[in-house]
Amino acid sequence: MGQPGLDFPGLGVGLAILRDGKLLLCRRMKAPEAGYWNIVGGKVDHMEPAELAARREAEEETGLTISAIRYVGMTEQLIEADRQHWISLLYVSDDTTGEPQLTEPDKLSEIDWFDLDALPQPLSVFTQAVLPYLR
Repeated sequence: MGQPGLDFPGLGVGLAILRDGKLLLCRRMKAPEAGYWNIVGGKVDHMEPAELAARREAEEETGLTISAIRYVGMTEQLIEADRQHWISLLYVSDDTTGEPQLTEPDKLSEIDWFDLDALPQPLSVFTQAVLPYLR
């Protein structure tokens, strides 16, 4: 059957979580873009609405409770270094409760809030694509 993103373009979602003018970012440990800072997100499962996938992935990766989210755009990532191809729907939320936790230490090495004017480097293609929607 093959793997999404590797054998055929995968469908992903990303959720930019904002609080007090800061963006929540996670440092990835696995491809694509291992070592890069990324908004939370992941792949959409078969028969799963994309908006629910964005909320599910965010809650799994952060331990936060995600309330209202809004769709802001779409991006296509062709990541040559990892030979991956993703089409991702982008969402934003500033309606969360709880404190973020590193709930997937096998996938993410760090999680923290960053001022939009002082984001860490390197930023994933995925994260760079959502930045214009956050200002």
